[in-house]
Amino acid sequence: MSKDGSPGKIVVGVDGSEPSIEALREAQRLAVPLGATVEAVAYWDFPPVYEGYVAMGITGFDEAAGQILKDSVEKAFGIDVPDNVTSRLEQGHPRQGLIKASIGAEMVVVGRRGHGGFGGLLMGSVSSACVAHAHCPVLVVHTPEKEA
Repeated sequence: MSKDGSPGKIVVGVDGSEPSIEALREAQRLAVPLGATVEAVAYWDFPPVYEGYVAMGITGFDEAAGQILKDSVEKAFGIDVPDNVTSRLEQGHPRQGLIKASIGAEMVVVGRRGHGGFGGLLMGSVSSACVAHAHCPVLVVHTPEKEA
């Protein structure tokens, strides 16, 4: 619950990866007893190009990102998405976007894309930036270990 007594908001960064889908599930598990809403947010941007260079076929990034967001929410919850879950698609980089979204949130939840071994000890650039710069608590979710 937020400081003004209204239901709080948990922001979840979604990129279509298994860790981000697990982050959505974990955010919902936390939101239900708190009476909070869950806002699944995906970010997209145009690839950098040289000034004066016109690239062919660099359209549809927003549509593709929107489909990834829709598919991720469906993978997390099935076809019956909980009433407290909303989705938002934004243009921009996820690091800056999630830090900005954290200003009005009770919590930010992101997935961790570990790569196993030594590399798996490190967090990704988005999760690290959120932990370091967000204006609210940040939960970094790991995907469950798969049984062999």
